[in-house]
Amino acid sequence: MQENSPTPVALSRKFSIAPMMDWTTPHFRYFARLLSRHTLLYTEMVTTGALIHGDTERFLRYHEAEHPLALQLGGSDPAELAHCARLAEQFGFDEVNLNVGCPSDRVQNNMIGACLMAYPDKVAEGVAAMKAATDLPVTVKHRIGIDGRESWDELCEFIEKVAAAGCQTFIVHARIAVLEGLSPKENRDIPPLKYDWVYRLKEKYPQLEIIINGGIKTFEECHQHLRHTDGVMLGREAYHNPWLLAGVDPEFFGEPAPVTSRQEALRAMFPFIEKELERGVFLTHISRHIMGLFHGMPGGRQFRRHISENAYKPGSGLDVIETALSKVREPQG
Repeated sequence: MQENSPTPVALSRKFSIAPMMDWTTPHFRYFARLLSRHTLLYTEMVTTGALIHGDTERFLRYHEAEHPLALQLGGSDPAELAHCARLAEQFGFDEVNLNVGCPSDRVQNNMIGACLMAYPDKVAEGVAAMKAATDLPVTVKHRIGIDGRESWDELCEFIEKVAAAGCQTFIVHARIAVLEGLSPKENRDIPPLKYDWVYRLKEKYPQLEIIINGGIKTFEECHQHLRHTDGVMLGREAYHNPWLLAGVDPEFFGEPAPVTSRQEALRAMFPFIEKELERGVFLTHISRHIMGLFHGMPGGRQFRRHISENAYKPGSGLDVIETALSKVREPQG
């Protein structure tokens, strides 16, 4: 997936987009990179088993333009995590991240995700193995607790044990995960946000890099969090309202945005879309990631409707996007 692209910028965790299953695919990440050169991007979570026993090339495929790019792993076996950390380095990722936050039943049954919050020693073993296997930064994304293990002291125990294993960067979703009784979707909304706990972690462990995640939607909120933490990670808002990303570089990095309009951003994606279509990718697999681009704009609903009604049809191509673009009016200036 290589073609000429701008020289990658240095990795910064000041602003990042969360790994999200079915959403932070290579198609979305390429689009996000057109909007912001500095935002740190993450893959969807990939399990160690899938990488070791599945189609490794397919799971680790990305476009060079996506850098800086982190690979998120799901797993708990130290040897498997070490093997996959080596793969991350081999394939040119900029960071390897361990998921200790996903609350789904499927990952719990395989000792992946948030259930690992109950086993800080096991997480520490995995981190130590990954650190020994790669020169890449090894980071951990986790919750502030899980049901039955949700005290401040238990959170600190987790941080201290994993930090002692060599992890310097903790991406903290400021909610507990309720593993019994709530669905993954409910776990993103129902447990209350405790941003102050993440602030306290930075106060208690100033030597660690603490990134805050959970329910963040606006730049105003980002600036508030950045007064207390080292970085912010946005999830659903960045996906559903991707034009937000066009403001990241000027707002947080003092550099101009790569594009000045939504139309320009989408047209910049056309050569990439054409190449993907030539590879046999269906247009709908790409176009679903641009549906929120004209969120709140005149004609935005018609834009989404036209794509929804036509992109899935056999042989659909850029003409579908062109027609959809003709339905929107973007304010000038």
